[in-house]
Formats: sequence, structure tokens, C-alpha cells
Amino acid sequence: MTAENQALLRVRDLGKSYGGIIGCAEVTFDLWPGEVLAVVGESGSGKTTLLRLLHGQLTPDRGDVCFRDRSGDMVDVHKMSEPARRLLTRTDWAFVHQNPRDGLRMAVSAGGNVGERLMAIGARHYGQIRENALDWLARTEIDAARIDDLPATFSGGMQQRLQIARNLVTQPRLAFMDEPTGGLDVSVQARLLDLLRGLVQELGLAAVIVTHDLAVARMISHRMVVMQRGRVVESGLTDQVLDDPQHAYSQLLVSSVLRP
Repeated sequence: MTAENQALLRVRDLGKSYGGIIGCAEVTFDLWPGEVLAVVGESGSGKTTLLRLLHGQLTPDRGDVCFRDRSGDMVDVHKMSEPARRLLTRTDWAFVHQNPRDGLRMAVSAGGNVGERLMAIGARHYGQIRENALDWLARTEIDAARIDDLPATFSGGMQQRLQIARNLVTQPRLAFMDEPTGGLDVSVQARLLDLLRGLVQELGLAAVIVTHDLAVARMISHRMVVMQRGRVVESGLTDQVLDDPQHAYSQLLVSSVLRP
């Protein structure tokens, strides 16, 4: 069986509670190479808890998260050593925060932010690192003349594009995105989504994207899960779920968008 026919991420019966409050419960799905999965729901539905569990930032109370490494083996994310998980987050994984300041070194130049991730996996040739940084600034629509500028001098949209460049420079296979267009103006959101969609297709990148915006989910994802109170209440192809929602909560979400 080829890698394309094997799940990249396998999630089984994942659960996390905070005292008596359910953050995430009985979540099970597979994610395939090159597939984008949107996780949607209201604030407090468990979207961000799920994303942090998948990325290893939170330890689950139950269940498994397994990732297929480059050798083809499925490894349990929560049983990996800390050094192994850190290496994974620098190479095969990317994490795009809603607030780009959480994913950037604000006191380091734009080029330094991109180059730093390359150096973390062993790159040492300054000229080659700078060339790669210039390439990724161009690919994320940042003027090469800004390579030595600090991120603090960039607009919010430019900071988000820089965070994307920093994350994708190592050619990861899986990206986690937490409301990547949140807080941006509508016109900036549209431009960023176009960029993300193009890069996902170009790189064959798999992604899990958390969003409350159904238009974002429709534009960028192949498949969708709808969460309510920590549980997945509906899942399916994105257009199918949005055009013909079956669960009452999904219907409410869709109808709230369509109301004048």
C-alpha cells in the first residue's frame, strides 16, 4: 500500500475533561495525505482543545493520536519522548496560530524568523539559509526588501504570512491551523485564504484547521467535523455538510450564516 493510500493521522476515542467540564470526548477520525479537515463550532465547542490534543500540547485523559512518520510507521504522539516530539514540530509538523505574534520571534528579523526553523534542523550555510528565506518571503507575498525588518513593523496580514513562511520552509507534511484568518479584515482574509489554499495544493500538505467561519471552511477544506460541547455531532465532505446539514446543531450554524 502506498503512502497516499495510508492515513497520515489516526485519532481514536480522544477525550479530555477539565473537572466536570468536557473539553473533548470520543473523537475518532483519520486524516489522509493532502487532505484538509475543518473543525467548526461555536466558541467553547471544543475545537481548540482538540487541536491542542492532536498537536501534543495537551495530554488526553483517554484515546490515541498516531502519526505516520517518513519510514511509514505509526507513532503515538503522546508516547514520544519530548526531544522526538520537538523534532517533529520543527520538521513534519507546522502550527499556525491565530495571533501571529504567538508564532513569531518579534525581536528577530523577518528573514531570521524563517531561517531560524532551518537552523533548528541543522542548516548552517548562511547564504543558502538567506536564499531560502527570500524564496519563502516571495511565496508568501512579502517584499524581499523587508527581509531584515522586524515583524513588529509589519501589518497583521503580513505577520500572518510571515508566520506561514516560517512554518512551511521545512516542507512539513501536516499543518495545524488555529483560526488563521481570525482578527483580519475581510479583504485581507480573502487574500490570505487564497495564499493558503495555493500552498496546500502545491505542497500536498495535509491540514487540520479550526475555524468558526463556515465560509473559510468551505473555501479551504475537503472534509468537515462539527463540534458541540466537546463532541463531534456531524462529519462529512465540506460541501455536503454545509449544503445539507443533518444534525440540528449543524443546521443552526448554517442557518445563522444565511440569515440577513
